Amino acid sequence: MNARRDFLIKSGLCCAGALVTPHISLASSPKSVYGVQLYSFRDDMARDAKGTLRKIADLGIKEIESAKSSMGHYYGLSPRDMKTACDELGMKLKSGHVHLDKDFDSTIEEAVAAEQEYLICSSMPSSGQNVDNYKRVAEAFNKAGESCKKLGIKFGYHNHEYEFESENGQVLYDILMDNTEPDLVHMELDLGWVIIAEKDPVHYFEKYPGRFPLWHLKDMNMTEKESTEFGKGGLDIPLMMQYQKLSGVKHIFIEQEEYASNPLDSMRHNLAYLAKL
Repeated sequence: MNARRDFLIKSGLCCAGALVTPHISLASSPKSVYGVQLYSFRDDMARDAKGTLRKIADLGIKEIESAKSSMGHYYGLSPRDMKTACDELGMKLKSGHVHLDKDFDSTIEEAVAAEQEYLICSSMPSSGQNVDNYKRVAEAFNKAGESCKKLGIKFGYHNHEYEFESENGQVLYDILMDNTEPDLVHMELDLGWVIIAEKDPVHYFEKYPGRFPLWHLKDMNMTEKESTEFGKGGLDIPLMMQYQKLSGVKHIFIEQEEYASNPLDSMRHNLAYLAKL
């Protein structure tokens, strides 16, 4: 574990305020609007999509990111029905997790019908933890980005921890960053998986400023290597918030995959934590 990661895990709000530079400290305004990745509520969404969306809206959530499931991209709802349900509840369907596969053209068409802004590839579309494969994937991402852009959709990619493995001293995630066009491939940085990979989100904000219009805000139990409620894990969330402007983030989606009790209680905890920052 490097020194920066030690700092991320151990430091708190007081420390963060003292250590960030003045131009970074301005980055926390204006106040963020938090969204939710619906995978956090995957079982509830599968049982009752509209009822679960209502419960999420009651928490004060304003933005939604969907996720592909066995019921399709919108948990059994049509793209238009998903948009309408969110609109009626005062929420916006901003993004969706999908696969880059043989059906990607129809996936784009669904996103257009849903009037969402982003389509995010949720995992690597081909296997091979090596530089050559990541260069091929970067080329495929650029082409997917071109196809999406023609129809007014923004294409992006969401990381896990494995992208931060190295080959011959080259971090594979950096290969993606260096070989994708910023106007075609919009990165969604999952902050939790970055620290599980023993990397530093701040390093990436500084190395690739403005390249991360979307975040997954996810705290992580560093021992179990699974998500936990905010403030209980290894991510220094107050520090991350100081780097919003530098990162280029426009949409922050809270995601939690494991819970102390249930998804709603965990989300209430997370929102209360953020309200105190």
